[in-house]
Amino acid sequence: MQPAPGIKILVVDDRDDNLFSIETILERDDYVIVKANSGRAALKILLQQQDFSLILMDVQMPGMNGLETAALIYERDKLKNIPIIFITAHSQDEQYMFKGYKTGGVDYIYKPINPELLKLKVGVFVELYRKNLQLMLHEKQLIASNAHLQKEIEERKISEEKVKALNEQLTQNNGYLKAVNEELDRFAFVASHDLQEPLRKIMIFGDLLAKTSVVNMEEGRYVKKILDSSKRMQQFINDLLQFSRHHVNEKDFAETSLTQIVKEVVGDFEIHIQETNAQINMDELPVVEAIPGLVRQLFYNLIANALKFRKKDLAPSIHIYAEPPNLLPKNKMPYHTIHIADNGIGFDEKYADEIFGVFKRLHAYHEFEGTGIGLSICKKIVEKHNGFISAKGKVGEGAVFTIQLPHTHAVLH
Repeated sequence: MQPAPGIKILVVDDRDDNLFSIETILERDDYVIVKANSGRAALKILLQQQDFSLILMDVQMPGMNGLETAALIYERDKLKNIPIIFITAHSQDEQYMFKGYKTGGVDYIYKPINPELLKLKVGVFVELYRKNLQLMLHEKQLIASNAHLQKEIEERKISEEKVKALNEQLTQNNGYLKAVNEELDRFAFVASHDLQEPLRKIMIFGDLLAKTSVVNMEEGRYVKKILDSSKRMQQFINDLLQFSRHHVNEKDFAETSLTQIVKEVVGDFEIHIQETNAQINMDELPVVEAIPGLVRQLFYNLIANALKFRKKDLAPSIHIYAEPPNLLPKNKMPYHTIHIADNGIGFDEKYADEIFGVFKRLHAYHEFEGTGIGLSICKKIVEKHNGFISAKGKVGEGAVFTIQLPHTHAVLH
């Protein structure tokens, strides 16, 4: 029987040679031996350490003998489960044996000590003590588990009543929510026209001021600020409406060539590409079931992002490519993975999740134009296709945006 390392045994004897002898016999079994040369010394040790697996106690000791020491040890609740083996020179003396067992001892070893017998008895009682501790631990765990189960049962009963009431409330709210959604659609339509009409007038009259009424550079600067602010506000409203007004229906999905979509988007940036000497390389992209208009908006925003956040002294270089389709276990359907990689200014990767938040900007608007909503729209579009979007980047080393779209559509409700 091999004891577990770290098993602690307290050996109590008033003679150093006996302590040394017992320590020598047990040292090869990886026990941690703690020695005390009197009953009082043993009690002092046990006040600070209670993690002993066994106590070997000499019966005949001056001052306080082993039986008296054992009686004091077992008065403490934390120590009463530690087995004590008495060591005595009174071979088979029934009087001592009776007193020892009455005190709480578990066995006797007689002097002169038989090394093999000592090792055997120590091993047996150490193993019994270890199993007893395991049983006590399991008992505590079982009691705690039963209490938790009882509490869970009570909470579940309460929860079932709450769920029933909530379901009734949700049923009542469905009609109201439908009406609210319809009202939001009407608001989006009104906003797209009425909210932008004052802006268009500001931009028209601002442009007229710039062409006809500017007297000096200071006035020209003020007019330019008005026009720039109006353009930003117009873009802000357009992006906000784009973010909120899309509804997905089965009939919206169609077989969509991502290659064709991206070619059309790149064509939209023809003038900007010429002005910046940008290079856009595109590999063959897959065909998926998607909503063409939304997917076009998705790639438009991502390519615009790559062109916008370029280095001042380096022409933009964008690579758009796809991986072979793979099966995502979570959804159990084939997904296509598309990457949009650029050589721009990049970003600190600790913001990789935050950049998809609404209005999240990593730069001031006077550094780079925009409202901070473009990537939010991208995330919403991808999610409406039951897909995923993520980004990786390093400051000064560019960024890679990764889209995962299912081969066939699955509408999210």
